[in-house]
This record gives sequence, C-alpha cells and structure tokens, in this order.
Amino acid sequence: MKLFTPIAVLAFVAVCHGTSLDLHPLSDEYIASINEKATTWKAGKNFEVEDWERVKKIAAGVLPRKAALRFVTQSNPHDESEEVPESFDARENWPRCDSLKQIRDQSSCGSCWAFGAVEAMSDRICIHSDQSKQVYVSAEDLNSCCFGLFACGMGCDGGYVAEPWEYWRTDGIVTGGAYNSSQGCKDYSLEPCEHHVEVGSRPQCSSLNYDTPECVRSCYESSLDYTESLTFGQQVSTFTNEKQMQLEILKNGPIEAAFTVYNDFLSYKSGVYQATAQDESVGGHAIKVLGWGVEEGTKYWLIANSWNTDWGDNGYFKFLRGVDHCGIESETAASLPA
Repeated sequence: MKLFTPIAVLAFVAVCHGTSLDLHPLSDEYIASINEKATTWKAGKNFEVEDWERVKKIAAGVLPRKAALRFVTQSNPHDESEEVPESFDARENWPRCDSLKQIRDQSSCGSCWAFGAVEAMSDRICIHSDQSKQVYVSAEDLNSCCFGLFACGMGCDGGYVAEPWEYWRTDGIVTGGAYNSSQGCKDYSLEPCEHHVEVGSRPQCSSLNYDTPECVRSCYESSLDYTESLTFGQQVSTFTNEKQMQLEILKNGPIEAAFTVYNDFLSYKSGVYQATAQDESVGGHAIKVLGWGVEEGTKYWLIANSWNTDWGDNGYFKFLRGVDHCGIESETAASLPA
C-alpha cells in the first residue's frame, strides 16, 4: 500500500482496507463482483486484462512521502465558519474558462501528479483574470524539468502533489496544452493512446512505453520565447479537511488532490465511487477537484481525471466526500497565480 503522510495512515487503513479475492482486477468476473457490492456507483469494462502492468503505472503516479515538505506552506487558510453551498461546479461558476471543461490525457506515463497541477493552474489563471485570460500550463514542462526526488519526483515514474506548486512559484512553468494542440510553448509530447477497451483512432497504449521526456528550456513552437511563456504562482496552500477544500475551490478555483487507488476504481463508470474493500491498493493517483454535490443522499467530490474522455463519466468521476475516503482530503495543494 502506498501512503502519502504518516497522518494519513490511519485514515487509509480505516476506510480503505480490503481482503483479497482470487480474481484478476480487470476481469469481467471481478467487475461483476464489484457491482454486487457497490451501492452508490457502477463498474464497467475500461481496460483489458493484458493491460494490467501498464494500468498500474498510470494509476500509481504519486510517490509515497518519506519526509516533511522542505518549503513553507499556508495550511488551512480559511475561516470554517463561512457557509458553502450544498453543491458547486467550477465549470458553471466560471463558464468562460475553457480549460475547466478540458479533459487531458497523460498517455502511457505516470505523470498524473503533473496533470493534476497544471490543469488547476490553467483554470486559476483564467479565474483570477476575471475569465479574460485563458492560458494552458504545460504538463510537458513540469513533468520533464521539475525532476528528481528532491524536486517534484521522477517524471513518468511518479511525483508529488505540493512540490509542483512550489516549483510554479520559484521557477515558473511555461504554457502548453495537449498533444499537438498548439496551445502554447510546450505541448505534451506523448501521444494520446487507447487506454480502454473501445477500439478508436489512437494507437494502443499497450504498444507504448514512454520514458520521461528530456527537459528542454526552449519552446517547441518556434515563434514563442521560453522566458516570455513562463507562468508563475504564489505561496503554496494545503488543505486537510472537507470545509477547507470547499472554501478554497469556491473562492479560488480547482485544486489538486491525491488518493489511494484500489483495484475497483479502475472500472468506475458512474455514480459516487467508494471502495468496495476487496483487495490491496494499486498506488497513489493525483487529480483535479473542481466541485462537490450530493447524489441520492451521498456526498461527493466532482473530479477530473487525466485518462481521456472515454474513461469513467466522460473523463470525470464522483468520489465519496467528507470522510477522507482513501486519503482524498489529506493530500491537497494549490496556490494563486502571480
């Protein structure tokens, strides 16, 4: 089991422990067993059994934290006596920010930690310009250049949650969008691939084994200047409970969070996910949280994944809220654009 902080250990064990079943995690039989137990969500076929090793890589992109942060953060900055609405969707609150509606694709690379960060950064630049400045922050630049165990992590082999936001403050991250999108200085260089069972126009992810791209301090788009394309953030904030996360999203926009992935999550299709406690974890996964709500009496976080639009609910999923399920409310970060 991969855990993020010592504090999170008890929460993970308490709400996400499981017992092993003698079924392959991507098999039809395993999916059927999920649907027999899950009361608030539905599972379905997202991956083939032979994709197991690759799927574990993209679902385990958050490295376990072994030491305290080496920089100062602002922890739980909000007054929790403030009221929040029962439901909130950043896409509806800031409708002119196109990045809020974009689902990216990390391809066959464990770079979720970078995607969760740059997606929220892109949203926040737009939100804090009164929805007038739409910039896409580059996952490519962050994934390749903030490299090392004492930096953001190991690129396609996983990274951390708070460190990318500190790197945004100290070094800056250039603009850049999805593969071949021409949305800035450095678009993502790893081609989108077919993560899932449906056969489409993209190459099969199983045929690709990407290494972390080389860090290049120049724009792929020759008409743009690297230095002039840099975006920057301010001091990093972290949030360790439901109310703090809600207030931050309500006031400033989406945040990055991470949670422990259990095998059943890989087959999510709809509803409010909560682990069915069947077996051991795959690892840690980082995502963008953009809102919350209540579905048939169950509170949830509204989350954007980075596995393209044909996973889950058009690339999104709902996740049990308010009980630190799988550590979702223990490992978070965000900051304001500079």
